[in-house]
Amino acid sequence: MVFDENSRPDNIDVIGRYERDEMIPSVEAAKKIAKILNTTVGYLLGETETTNVFKNPDMLKRLNEIDKMEDTDKGHILSVIDGFIKSIKLKNIAAF
Repeated sequence: MVFDENSRPDNIDVIGRYERDEMIPSVEAAKKIAKILNTTVGYLLGETETTNVFKNPDMLKRLNEIDKMEDTDKGHILSVIDGFIKSIKLKNIAAF
């Protein structure tokens, strides 16, 4: 679909105003923009360099739970995860 100056949607004007710092999006608008772009509001605000580390909210929830644990427990869990990662990498290498 092609838009000319008279038929373009209002959303294009609004986005242009955001880009020119003439208007600041509401929190809800920022959330919608982040969702459409498959990123986070933090990334849009320049607060983080990663666009979307975890697309799976269950993974983020698990990691937050691990982060709350004692350091020794975290160390054990990370060792197990590292072991699985190495095992999978070795299987992938052996498959070639």
